[in-house]
This record gives sequence, C-alpha cells and structure tokens, in this order.
Amino acid sequence: MFKLPSLRDALPFWASLMLIPVLAAAVAFGSWAVFLVPLSTWWLFAGLDQIIGRSRENIDPNAPESGLFWYRLITRVWVPIQIVLLVVMLWYVPQATHLAAWEKLAVFFGVGVITGTVGITYAHELMHQRSRLDRWLADVLLATVFYSHFRSEHLLVHHRYVGTPRDPVTARYGENFFRFFGRVLPGCFLSAVGAEAGMLIRKGKPAWHRSNPFWLYGALQVATLLVAALLGGWWGVALVLVQGIVAIWQLELVNYVEHYGLERRHLGDGNYEQVHTRNSWNATQRATNWLLINLQRHSDHYFKPMRPFPLLQSGDPNETPELPYGYPVMTTAAMVPPLWHRMMRPQVKAWRKRFYPDIADWDTQVRPMPR
Repeated sequence: MFKLPSLRDALPFWASLMLIPVLAAAVAFGSWAVFLVPLSTWWLFAGLDQIIGRSRENIDPNAPESGLFWYRLITRVWVPIQIVLLVVMLWYVPQATHLAAWEKLAVFFGVGVITGTVGITYAHELMHQRSRLDRWLADVLLATVFYSHFRSEHLLVHHRYVGTPRDPVTARYGENFFRFFGRVLPGCFLSAVGAEAGMLIRKGKPAWHRSNPFWLYGALQVATLLVAALLGGWWGVALVLVQGIVAIWQLELVNYVEHYGLERRHLGDGNYEQVHTRNSWNATQRATNWLLINLQRHSDHYFKPMRPFPLLQSGDPNETPELPYGYPVMTTAAMVPPLWHRMMRPQVKAWRKRFYPDIADWDTQVRPMPR
C-alpha cells in the first residue's frame, strides 16, 4: 500500500496561476511593469531553483489514475483560463489609453511568455493522453499560438526519430539556437504534413481527406484570428500574432535545450538504436518543475511517453544526462551562442565518453536515415 497524492501534494504544480495577477499588474500599471511576466518566469523561478534546490523524489509509477485528479485538473482548467485571458487582453489592451504602443506590444510579449511557457507545456501533456477530450484541449491551446501542427510533428515524428537526422527538432552539436530556429520552423511543418499525409495514403485515402487533422488545425487558427479581429481590430490581429510568435520561440528554445547534441547510435542500413533515457537532457530543479509540470524530467518522458506528468521519474543520474542548471537559465544561455557552447561543449563530450566510448568519429557515425 502507498499513500495516494492529495491536493496538498499537487498544489505546487498550480504555480502557473500566479502569472495571471502578474499580467494584470503589467496591464494596470504599464511602464516598467510590462516586463513583470518575463521577469517572473525567467528570473524569479531561476532564483527559486537556487533557493529551494533540486528534487529527486518520485511518486510510485504504478499509482492509480484516481490518485492523480488534482495534478491533471490544472492542465484541463488552464484551457478556459487561457481562452478568457486572451479574450480579455484582446478586448482591453488595444483600447487602453494609458498604454503606449510599445507598452501594448510588451504586454502581449508577456502574454506570449505565458501561452508558450504554460500553454504549450500543458498542451504537450494533454496531447500525450489517451482521452479524446485531452487531445482536443491540446489542439485548442496550440491553435491560440498558431502552432497546431506541433501535435502531429511531436507524436508522429519527434518521438520516433529523436536523436537522428530525420528529426528536425534535435539540435545538432555545434548548432546555435538562431540557426536551429530558422531550420526547425519549416522543418517541423513539412515533417508534420508529410507524416499525416503518409498515414492517410497507407490507409488508401488521399492526403487531403477530411480526417486529416490539418483541416481542424486550420479552422481553429482562423477562428483565433477572427476573434482577435472582432475584439481588437487590426491591433488585435497584430497583438495575437505577437504572442503567438513569442510562444513558439519559447517552445523551440526548450526543444533546443532538451536534446542538444544527443544522438542515437547508427546501426547501419538506416537503422538506429532504440530511444534510451540517455537521449534527453534532464533537470531536477524543483521550482521550475512545478511551473513546467515536470517537463524537465524529460528522459523518463521518452521512456514512457504516455506516463502522466506526476508519475515521471527523476531517473538515475548515472543513466540520465543532467543539465548544469534548470530551463530558465539554460534557455537564456541558449540566446547567447558563445556562452551556450562554452557551457555545453564539455557536457556533450562527457556524455559521449560515458555512453559511447567506442565511437571515435561522430561526424561519420550519424548518417541520414533513408525515407
């Protein structure tokens, strides 16, 4: 017998709700206050990580679903919260006379930090669940940031090909974030389109069949634009696009950090070894794991992709490579390529030496996987 998690245990994972009053203060006061949201998510949680420290505590992975109610509720409750948040902001901010144009843009930069840091992270959790409701809620969240194809790419491409040349999201050793960002935006979209079309063709259906989720993706994203236009006119359209761009940037910063330089062994004939926990960077900083609902326990996520976030295991540090700092610090470092490479070059070399001491030349060991 083991103790079922309670509301008290789950409460720290509701930390995302604290960002709502922070955003309200940014809108109300304007001026320097418009920077409160990014300061809170980046620097406040980086500071809390240093104060509170790390956590390797695990819930029993065999805990019944009934004991996870209060954990999983936040991911579902967040969907209407984000919709209401966007509606109120798109109605109020364009007509707010006390905010200058740059302050309105800065406010929606903060909105994008929230919809990217929290919204997309929760969408990622929901899309991995078996429930159709959860997957539909994930589609709604992704449509509000105009990145709906992320679901198709992540589930059909990324998890299958992570750590290989077939995966556009795996950041290559020596590749800086800006080059990665320019490559991943078209790469993810095209790989998602190809994956969905391929599935339909294998079923004997045309790529444009009505069951292709890209029809739903497009409809939800057009609806988001129309709502923005109705609420805020051209300002509303511009502001909702700004938050979408910021949210996507936040997502791809995390993607860049999560697998940077980690490659799977090429077995020959276009085949690669099975995905292991060693193919993802882990981080055990407690506060950021509260905000990102254990996203930093990334190695276990690839071992058990459908495992709910409360049950993700911290992993054996001897088997799971760990980042020197949590995501807030690492994503900030990624924006400064010389700093990033100085931090991560020895980390990747140590990873290669520990897990693949027999591979002398990594440039020739990883070869393109035939389509």
